[in-house]
Amino acid sequence: MNAVNDIHICLADYAVPDHALALVTVLDAYARDAMGGGQALSEYVRLNVVNALAKLPQAFSVLAFEGSGFQKPVGLVNCMQGFSTFACKPLVNIHDLAVLSGYRGQRIAERMLEMVEAIARERGACKLTLEVLSGNSSAMRLYDRVGFAQYQLDPAAGKAEFLQKWLD
Repeated sequence: MNAVNDIHICLADYAVPDHALALVTVLDAYARDAMGGGQALSEYVRLNVVNALAKLPQAFSVLAFEGSGFQKPVGLVNCMQGFSTFACKPLVNIHDLAVLSGYRGQRIAERMLEMVEAIARERGACKLTLEVLSGNSSAMRLYDRVGFAQYQLDPAAGKAEFLQKWLD
């Protein structure tokens, strides 16, 4: 296991080749993991995701690297700024959060989330949102530890559920 103090967290610059490669590398590892769906990214996604993110002013990513250089990426958070109509302020949705398996349990994700929160606050966001699989107990423990909670307005109405509909 590697030492946490040798991990460096940074805001990704999509135009920096080492950052772009790191994003694709960690995102692909996440996609291959059971909690990411268990399948590698398609060639199309590998070739286009960084340029697509760079075109979105509401997108930002945070990377974790082992060592002071950009040679060994170990973590990634992809975020999208949205808007809360009830608060009339921006919000930040954490769309992807991944730490490579050999680096888990070292609070790298927690450190990346600290940077995400700082960026969200700089952007005037009122909250952070994310989705997580109910069976991902280690992620659930992390999110609870850093202050995330299930969303509900009124306990009688129940907790919010995340739904999707693919548009092919």
